[in-house]
Amino acid sequence: MSASALFDLPGPKARMRYRIYAVAGTLLIAGAIAYVIYRFIDAGQFKGRLWEWLEYEKIQTDLLRALGNTLTAFALAALFSLVFGAVFAAGRLSDHAIIRVPSMLIVELFRAIPAVILMFIFHYGIQLGDPFNSVVLALMFYNGSVLAEVFRAGILSLPRGQSEAAYALGMRKTQVMILVLLPQALRAMLPTIVSQLVVVLKDTALGFLITYEELLYYARNLGGVAQFGRPLIPVTIVVAAMYITMCLLLAWLANYLSKRERRSKKHIEPEGKGPVAEDSTFPVTPVGSTA
Repeated sequence: MSASALFDLPGPKARMRYRIYAVAGTLLIAGAIAYVIYRFIDAGQFKGRLWEWLEYEKIQTDLLRALGNTLTAFALAALFSLVFGAVFAAGRLSDHAIIRVPSMLIVELFRAIPAVILMFIFHYGIQLGDPFNSVVLALMFYNGSVLAEVFRAGILSLPRGQSEAAYALGMRKTQVMILVLLPQALRAMLPTIVSQLVVVLKDTALGFLITYEELLYYARNLGGVAQFGRPLIPVTIVVAAMYITMCLLLAWLANYLSKRERRSKKHIEPEGKGPVAEDSTFPVTPVGSTA
């Protein structure tokens, strides 16, 4: 019923047409993937010599270390981005201009500067030393500014009754924001937040430009080793598979949290069918009778 109120349900011909489109699209994607694999085979990218590097324990250890560097930068950048976004979303919603205006300027400034430029500024301009620091700070400022707008939109989308009820209980605006509005906005905007966290994960690869030893940095160096026939494509395939796996795990986590949230929302319906329950102790006078 709710679906038919938004659009007309497809009839038999339309359903058959959609199935044909789905099959055609699937075949097209499968054909494109098969063509890419064929080109790789034709170019000799699956020859044993180009994959011998996977057998070396030292390379496996270094690859896992690079993966650990990527995950460490992602974890800290994601955590700091969430905190940054929550703080500056609250600042942008403040009633005081002295807090609201600087928060707006900071969010708009760092949201407009690409993360890679921030990395260059922090590493080569301010010279923070370890490239890890520049990577984490750049990702925090950029993605935190984006998340600040996400949180602000989520808070503004909540019914006004939520904040009004909290104010009626005597809570201050800071308490209302932190204890009432932000938790609900986080749950409502969870898919968008996870999508932005995927961006944080992938943007850690930009760290190779400032010599941060993450996955892409190691893959580039390993792909140019002449001993293994310069296996740039095989190394790229392995690293891409690792990134895809991490992104799928984030998507699975988002789906799990979303399903758990839906299961936790249980509505309690009153037993009575009318405005007054049947076991009410108040007398109910029939219509037309005298008291």
